[in-house]
Amino acid sequence: MPLRGRSALRRIAVRGTATAVGAAMAVITGLAAAPAVHASPSATGALRWAPCDDPEKPGAECAILSVPVDWAHPDGPRLDLAVARRKATDPSARVGSMVFGPGGPGDSGVEMVVDRISRFSPEVRRRFDIVSFDPRGVGGSNPVTCSGDLLAERPSPELRSQADFDATLEYNRRLRADCRARTGPVFDHLDTAQTVRDLDALRAALSERKLTFHGSSYGTLLGAQYAETYPRRVRAMVLESVMDHSVPTTRDFLKAEAATAEDSFHEFVKWCDGAADCALHGRDVRAVWQGLLARAGRGKLEDPAKPGTSLSSSDLVNKMAFRKFYAADYAGLATAIAGMDASRPLPSSPTSVAPLPPATPVFCSDWHLPVRDYQEYASLVAMMNMTAPDLPYLLPIHMAAACLGAPTANPQHRLDSHGAPPVLVSNALHDPATGYPWAVSVARQLGRSGVLLTYEGHGHGSVTSGPCMEGAVDGYLTDLAVPPRGTSCPAVPPSLRRGPGPARG
Repeated sequence: MPLRGRSALRRIAVRGTATAVGAAMAVITGLAAAPAVHASPSATGALRWAPCDDPEKPGAECAILSVPVDWAHPDGPRLDLAVARRKATDPSARVGSMVFGPGGPGDSGVEMVVDRISRFSPEVRRRFDIVSFDPRGVGGSNPVTCSGDLLAERPSPELRSQADFDATLEYNRRLRADCRARTGPVFDHLDTAQTVRDLDALRAALSERKLTFHGSSYGTLLGAQYAETYPRRVRAMVLESVMDHSVPTTRDFLKAEAATAEDSFHEFVKWCDGAADCALHGRDVRAVWQGLLARAGRGKLEDPAKPGTSLSSSDLVNKMAFRKFYAADYAGLATAIAGMDASRPLPSSPTSVAPLPPATPVFCSDWHLPVRDYQEYASLVAMMNMTAPDLPYLLPIHMAAACLGAPTANPQHRLDSHGAPPVLVSNALHDPATGYPWAVSVARQLGRSGVLLTYEGHGHGSVTSGPCMEGAVDGYLTDLAVPPRGTSCPAVPPSLRRGPGPARG
């Protein structure tokens, strides 16, 4: 049913070595051992707030939270987490602190609070201190650091033989060793189970008896596992654009990701067929797109952002189309495709492999996606290409290649959050990265606690998608007014969405 109505501290570095791939979850492999849980927070010292060093964005305050590197050994080495907040704009109506769980993995929560506070509704900003942090390994929280030269040597994820497979395994081993040596002990303790403990330490440091949390994209994994670990410490929790950490196998994960991405391409073609202002209206959109893919594969498609250089087919899919799908910017994608189609072919030239930046190795620590050999890898690629014929070599297969050989500390499992209050699970019907079936699955795993809120539109991120969605989420966060089960909100044009959705993953 549709719902209607409702100085001292320097700014934490958030744009350094730990930036995320713009399309989704940029990964470097990671190592860790599963931590013990349920102990009391072991953070040291109170949060000492001071203005963040950004005169162009006044009002944000920054602090440091000290936590154990390994929560299984709370008396061992420690880690400084970068934290930021903006106080409630109406102190007389303040409910408390709301912690935002950033996506990626690799997104900076500090950057969200300092630079992108408009992402949160005026009502939430009025009633809550908005707080977030850079997860361990990101930005100001001991960022993962790796050799730039070694990153530039990354082999193509488009493996063609067992020799390519073996070479990727060996490269991943060398890269992990290099990143570990440069990053320090935290490199082996970057999985979400560790971050759950950080989040609870932050809750305690904020003097909140129970946590109010909004997790976006990869941040939903953090929220769901927090609710599982500390179900009775949750006040309210929004999981927006939902990761399903119960997906059991590599094939299941990759097929789900391919299907939801292809769905967005279908929606784009359908929109263009019916929209007179589409730059490709009246043309065979798929044929034009396949022509661009073919030119990119031959090294003859010019990168619009870098004149004179070629754009690979992988970058055409993941950086061009996928980014536009995130924002549901179909008009922008059509214009870009038409422009590239009209451009003159470049002289044939090889395309380079863009290195995965050392954003965070958390993905490989959270997802057990084994691939035995090249034969199995080739079978997975064929399955993805059959599921998403318009979008070959999607980013998830890059991630599977990047994780070859990496152990997993926090593998997939079904949620068990008995005792948690209602958790609001929000997703668009046509999300290119976290498909709607994942949200349905997570809501079911949460059992009586799971309340699914459906946005009947497109894009990655749904909370800012019009007054219906915003009102439902605001009412839940501020007054614990849970939307009726089965609630859905109608799609709105991208131009009417207030503020940006998730930046990356």
